[in-house]
Amino acid sequence: MTIQEAQTQVDNWIKTVGVRYFNELTNLGILMEEVGELSRLMVRTYGEQSFKESDKNKNIADEMADVLWVLICLANQTGVDLTEALEKNFEKKNIRDANRHRENDKLK
Repeated sequence: MTIQEAQTQVDNWIKTVGVRYFNELTNLGILMEEVGELSRLMVRTYGEQSFKESDKNKNIADEMADVLWVLICLANQTGVDLTEALEKNFEKKNIRDANRHRENDKLK
């Protein structure tokens, strides 16, 4: 699935199953909640915190997909073509960071 196909499929789902998009600020809040859930699971999986019983059946891939879903909703609502945005972001990073990371002593 391409990013554009994902944007189209999310839009179709929202319009047929989800009734309508939540407003942009609500979706921003939901995005922060989803990022928090992913963070909690990452910290327990790769960090030092132990799992709580309620975290044990959570799945990192599913949490990442939740984050992506809401981000796609926000892109659709605000007219952002995520494919184009990502391509431009690669261009920006390739210009700005062409030598930055290779010359970073902290990464050697």
